[in-house]
This record gives sequence, C-alpha cells and structure tokens, in this order.
Amino acid sequence: MIRPCPMFLLLTLILSAVSARAGSISTAEIFRKTADATFACMQWTPVGLCFWLRCSYFECDVESSLKIGHYNPDFVVSSYNELGGNPWNEIRSVLGSAQKAAANGILGRLSAVSIDSAGNRTEGTAGNRDHKNLVFRETDVIGHPQQLFSGAFPQYLCASQADPFVPYFQSGLDAQSWRHAIPEIFYPASFIPGLRELGDWPLQTWGGVFPRTGWTTQAEEPKAAALNAQRAGDIVTRDRQPHVYLSLDDPSPRSQRVWSPGPLLETDHRTGTWQMMLPKSESECAVFGINDLASDSGWGGGRVDKEGDYVWNLWRPYKCCQRKGQFFLFDFDWVDFPN
Repeated sequence: MIRPCPMFLLLTLILSAVSARAGSISTAEIFRKTADATFACMQWTPVGLCFWLRCSYFECDVESSLKIGHYNPDFVVSSYNELGGNPWNEIRSVLGSAQKAAANGILGRLSAVSIDSAGNRTEGTAGNRDHKNLVFRETDVIGHPQQLFSGAFPQYLCASQADPFVPYFQSGLDAQSWRHAIPEIFYPASFIPGLRELGDWPLQTWGGVFPRTGWTTQAEEPKAAALNAQRAGDIVTRDRQPHVYLSLDDPSPRSQRVWSPGPLLETDHRTGTWQMMLPKSESECAVFGINDLASDSGWGGGRVDKEGDYVWNLWRPYKCCQRKGQFFLFDFDWVDFPN
C-alpha cells in the first residue's frame, strides 16, 4: 500500500469544506483536547544518559546527552457506525467516500447485502429472552496531527513512529477480515476463553481482543467501541498481520536515537494508554478493561454517544536522547520507564 504524504493530506484537510455534525470532532478540537491531557498522559521523565563518540580530524571525545522518556499521542482511533462516517470531520471529508467505495468494491461482488452502515444487530426471537446483542462497528486508526511537530525539539521530545494524518488502518479497506474474521478465527485466542481478554477473566471481562474484527458481543456500547479500538491498535502496532494496514517504521531522525514502544497489549499501561475525546472529553489516560462491577453506572455511564461515535487518543511510551556525536557508545537508565 502506498503511504500518503502527510503534508499533502494536511493541505487537503485545510482546503476541504467540512460540514460538522452531531457527535463529531475537528482537528482543532483534537489539538485542544490533547493539550488538556498532556500533563497527565505525557509523563515526561529524565530516565538516564547516553554516551557518544565525537571525532574530528585531530581527536575524539566522549560526549553525553540526557535520555528522556515520555508518552506520545501516536494515533487518533475512531469507532463508529456508518461506513465512511468517521467522526473526525476532516478525515471523513477527505477519506470517507474513498473508504466506502473501496469496501463496496471488495465485498460488493461477494454479497448482495448492502454494507453501507453498521450498528447494533440483535439476534434471537421475540419470545426468547436469552438473546444477545451483536454489535458491529467500523474503526479507523489515523496518525495524530500533533506528530507534525514530532522531533522538533530533540533534546526534550522523542520522535514518534506515527506520521500525522496518515490512515494506518481503515476497516472499510480491510472489509473482508473486519467483517468475516478470516483468518482471525483460526488464532487460538479466538476460540479459547481467557486468552487475550480485555479485563480480568473469568471474574470480569469486556470481551476478547481476538478475533480482531468489528463484531462484538457487549451490552454496553462504549465498551464495545473500546474493544474495537483495542483490536485496531493491536493490529497497527505489530508487523505482518493478516490485515490491510500500514505498518509502523522506526523513527530515524538525524538528531536523535529513539527507543520505540513495542506492540500494544491489553490492560498494560506500559505499552499504551487511552484518552477519550468523544463523546466525553477526558484529560487523563487509562487502559481499557477496568473492573467496574462495584460501580452504580459502570464504566460506560456518561460515555454513551447517541450517534454511536467514539474517539480516543492512543498514547504510547518512547525513550530517546539527542545525538552528540557520530557514534553511539552506550546508555544507562536510572529510572525504570514506563513503570
């Protein structure tokens, strides 16, 4: 897949005529809400020192630079009902129609059923109360616009793996796997209970991360959307997955040495944390899958969107140090980050 040019996408976003709707968010709002959570989610920490060998024509010296660690808002992850209806206004305007056309092209020849929209599907009969809510949603993972400034201050901020505005995953383009669970259904975690659960199985769980599809069986809509977001994040942070997506490249700025985060793991804040921006704007980060059995309203209370639109920032931990010479010698950490 060809990687879109971030600056081209940015110019397209600026020039696009965007019609806002209920349950939507703009790029400006994403910037603002990310800034509101920076203090709580970034966790900027001096973690150690790096040592470099700097050589001239006449001598070589050993130089040192501060090694820092912090979380970057790598992705804006959206879970929503209508194909091509990403709640991020500018992304919907630029990519929505193309995503819809691609999905219909992929699946249109295989099925006579319209795939224009998703949403809640209820299985069962009217006389049978033992029914289940089968929920399907589209999910997109887009490079966070703040990464326009990634690596701009190499002595203080780490470059990100993600490029701004780049669509790393769009479920409409991955329509075959996202809808039909092929080959996802063959992973052991897809049919063995307790493997890769979003929660503390068997005491409480929001659902299984596998199969990584748009279908969930979850009575609470916000939890179903969160599970979709976790699955999409799981895909894009790993290489060679059986999905249509863009893999991440390690950042290679000339001014830094960067230690990138590993794959996203459920309920592990050391691999990534989530900040909700829509429908509820939150200024702190947490992992999905908390135990809310003792809560009156549950985690989903106050987080239900009537349009079915949900948007999060995915923050991921990095470590880096500024280059001070031609050759990296070694480093050491005095703080365990993330801890």
